[in-house]
Amino acid sequence: MGPEGKKLMNIVVLGVAFMLIFTAFQTCGNIEQTVLKSFNSTSFHASGYTSMAIIYGVFSASNLLAPSVVAVAGPQLSMFFSGLLYSAYIAVFVYPYTWSFYAASALVGAGAAVLWTAQGNVLAINSDRSTIGRNSGVFWALLQCSLLFGNAYIFLAWRGHERISDKDRQTVFISLTVIGLAGCFLFFLIRTPDAEVPAHADRPDSPLLPSDSGDGPSWPPHSHICSQAVDAFVQACRMFATKEMALLSLSIAYTGVELTFYSGVYGTCVGATGGLGPDAKSLIGLSGICVGLGEIAGGAAFGVLNKRGGGRVGRNPVVLLGLLAHYLAFYLIFVNIPDDAPLAPEEGTRLSAFIRPSVGVALLCSFLLGLGDSCFNTQLLSIIGVIFRDDSAPAFAVFKFIQSILAALAFFYSNFLLLRWQLLIMAALGFAGSLGFMAAERRAQAGGPVPTRPLQA
Repeated sequence: MGPEGKKLMNIVVLGVAFMLIFTAFQTCGNIEQTVLKSFNSTSFHASGYTSMAIIYGVFSASNLLAPSVVAVAGPQLSMFFSGLLYSAYIAVFVYPYTWSFYAASALVGAGAAVLWTAQGNVLAINSDRSTIGRNSGVFWALLQCSLLFGNAYIFLAWRGHERISDKDRQTVFISLTVIGLAGCFLFFLIRTPDAEVPAHADRPDSPLLPSDSGDGPSWPPHSHICSQAVDAFVQACRMFATKEMALLSLSIAYTGVELTFYSGVYGTCVGATGGLGPDAKSLIGLSGICVGLGEIAGGAAFGVLNKRGGGRVGRNPVVLLGLLAHYLAFYLIFVNIPDDAPLAPEEGTRLSAFIRPSVGVALLCSFLLGLGDSCFNTQLLSIIGVIFRDDSAPAFAVFKFIQSILAALAFFYSNFLLLRWQLLIMAALGFAGSLGFMAAERRAQAGGPVPTRPLQA
């Protein structure tokens, strides 16, 4: 297999591993608020929204330190051990306690920062300017297959259930834990490709350099471990000072807020809308599948377009398509779902929607949410991989830092804000984020990678 084929195979293995881990985690996030409302225990007092706020809060705080961890452990081991924390979080739902639930939330937040920083590094060292768009699309399409399988099981197993029993809960979460563990071990199939050495690679403290041997991750000499860790942290902090990252921060912030909505809030709204019929709970799974179909359609389409166009297909039209898809979804959700759905008790909503709730409209909105999310994220992965190629791990850490802190904030306000206000926040931030992205794209087209290291005399 040639060098290019080896790199593409690494991207495929990376995507499949993430698909398995997030089949478990995203299915868990989609149903956890509904499951916890049905949990029959007087000693358990916890909220799925609060758990996700903790996850993304810790995730955000950990992102600036994550490049140091990846620099020392290497991307492969970093992803493996971080994936184990995801499985541990899911396993807590088998026999949940309030203390273990919130403690596991904090641990998976820290693990997520390392996992996604390492992922961005692997994506960057297996790509160049002509393949970054294709590889981003391939990875994103494989990742979002995670929304199909677990949610399909939820739809079939919970059909007709108005309450989720302990047996239903335990069966689902044991299965999801095993699936997540399988994804962790796939990371050991990734091999470091023969790649171009970055311009600053002659520096002894350059972090995250790929191995020349192709046999696995390179381990730094012991004398340089501390300097690598410090250097990675300093580079992550320097990213905030660049104009490109400042412009992209609005778009990244938007992906954090809409991530909260499609991954946790909207499924809860669908399950709480009694006007959708007696199978509203099982529709949570079907809604998640439709989100996944939108994500996959977007990732696959953009991967093909970039491959056939040789990377010449612009990123701005894709982002505008995503914004339009989300605006249409927000309007349809506003008229189809009652305003109190995010906060409704187990028995369902008390208010009426503007129209008679329609299952078809609800599922169309799920698809549009996934398609729009795919538009924004694939293009952000692409532009960051191009602009910050020489410092990819710190750049992706900053990306996840901004995204996760906004996701934590959104999960927090989801505990008390009605649906209309959540939609309004997303609409305003999406518009500002699109303008920021287009400005950053203009700068990217005008110049090469952004230098974030101090110039050497």
